[in-house]
Amino acid sequence: MPRMTAAAAAVEILKREGVGQAFGVPGAAINPFYRELKNVGGIKHTLARHVEGASHMAEGYTRAKAGNIGVCIGTSGPAGTDMITGLYSAIADSIPILCITGQAPVAKLHKEDFQAVDIASIAKPVTKAATTVLEAAQVPGVFQQAFHLMRSGRPGPVLIDLPIDVQLTEIEFDPETYEPLPVYKPQATRAQAEKALRFMLECERPLIVAGGGIINADACDLLVEFAELTNIPVISTLMGWGTIPDDHALSAGMVGVQTSHRYGNATFLESDFVLGIGNRWANRHTGYNLDAYIGDRKFVHVDIEPTQIGKIFAPDFGIASDAKAALVLFVEIAKELKAEGRLPDFSAWAESAQERKATLLRRTHFDNIPMKPQRVYEEMNKAFGPETRYVTTIGLSQIAGAQMLHVYRPRNWINCGQAGPLGWTIPAAIGAATADPETPIVALSGDYDFQFMIEELAVAAQHKVPYVHVLVNNAYLGLIRQAQGGLGINFEVNLEFENINTPEIGVYGVDHVKVAEGLGVKAIRVTDPNELGAAFEQAKKLAQEFQVPVVVEAILERVTNISMSKTVDMSDVTEFEELATERGHAPTAIKALAV
Repeated sequence: MPRMTAAAAAVEILKREGVGQAFGVPGAAINPFYRELKNVGGIKHTLARHVEGASHMAEGYTRAKAGNIGVCIGTSGPAGTDMITGLYSAIADSIPILCITGQAPVAKLHKEDFQAVDIASIAKPVTKAATTVLEAAQVPGVFQQAFHLMRSGRPGPVLIDLPIDVQLTEIEFDPETYEPLPVYKPQATRAQAEKALRFMLECERPLIVAGGGIINADACDLLVEFAELTNIPVISTLMGWGTIPDDHALSAGMVGVQTSHRYGNATFLESDFVLGIGNRWANRHTGYNLDAYIGDRKFVHVDIEPTQIGKIFAPDFGIASDAKAALVLFVEIAKELKAEGRLPDFSAWAESAQERKATLLRRTHFDNIPMKPQRVYEEMNKAFGPETRYVTTIGLSQIAGAQMLHVYRPRNWINCGQAGPLGWTIPAAIGAATADPETPIVALSGDYDFQFMIEELAVAAQHKVPYVHVLVNNAYLGLIRQAQGGLGINFEVNLEFENINTPEIGVYGVDHVKVAEGLGVKAIRVTDPNELGAAFEQAKKLAQEFQVPVVVEAILERVTNISMSKTVDMSDVTEFEELATERGHAPTAIKALAV
């Protein structure tokens, strides 16, 4: 048997599990692993500027391409705790990433050694497994099991903590005979699928709610085929956006209390049966008023995680299954029903959803200076084509983006849906661009998200990762300010100050252009909405010429309220701005306003 260090065995396993890229920051307790990354070879490494940034890069890398598993690496102590946010974001959205940390020697554990913390215990609530490996001979098995767990059932992250002496210990390991463990995914049965579709045969106004599990299962083509066979409109969740193209005749928009469309909510409230596939009934989708969401509708829920079924509310029927396995059966049965002439005619219902799509629109065209954010998204729709991949996190910028941008392909909306950590966007965009450099990426941030991990721009400059970053700046914590309105306060959410070094930007404070340029990327500031289109075109050219990110900062009016429910009720969404009443009000809407 070949002999090698446990760290070398771990690197060999990473390669045989399909890992070709890692993100991280070396340190004393993980240096033996880094030595083997160099000596064994075969895995590229991107040096982050912050260890949390490395974890979000790993997330973006996984999310961008089917089958990817992002890897993030850090030393002992604070490196591991810094990556907890990335692990939380990953488990919340069912994203498999592997976090590898260094650790103090086994004999020094629990003796308050320098930078020694029980990271496995800390990480357990936000991982599928977190293990400190105490015996070097167990390293191959622990890594093998990690990949099995990440890929099986509901995907998610794993942390492996390696004491430095464990990394350095020689073990017997033969890479040539290593085989990944079989992946387990629950499969719907024919009887279950038939029962689910019996609900469809008995209804008049059915909807499919398409969740992120369909994207994780790489089953979007099957979803579209099933929708077309049955002529049932599809509501995408925020994590499932892109499962069906926005301009498809059966795409009925999004539903929710924030990231939703007027027509999506209206169509949902008219429905009488909902087939949820790979979704989790998240509260930004259902709202807290479950009575309004459930109504008199019948629900069937398909999810890969058995304990997810019934967690939010009890469906009329639940199926524990991988989304692809269930959709294969749904398509098969729908074809049989169609051949037998037993499929109901839902064409009038589908057409009514499209009518709402052409009438219930929000206005995007405003000429105000300082500009309204709605105009920024309108110009983004004009400038960036259907192949564009958007990357964003939380805030009014993300909520407005989900209401007004368009997505046409799976994995072209990369968003941390449940955790929503500020600072996520830049590193996630770097990870996504690293995974798939051929797909043009447009990142979207508010000013606070942008400032949280702005140092990672230097990583993109160093490693030649080009993309366009749209920064909407109102010098406010806009979403928190809007939420505070219900409490009658406007407290500690103001970011404005007069920058003595850049007086021309007034009270907008941070000079993002100077900071971005100081980190090695290009930046453009825009104050007139009529100049946005030209700025976006210039940004695309600069990104290609210099192979770095290009920041386009749009200076917004200080206060804009984006449509959302004040009561966290999807049937009670407040429209703060003037609605579209003529075609020129929403020129880039998916369907032209019917007037």
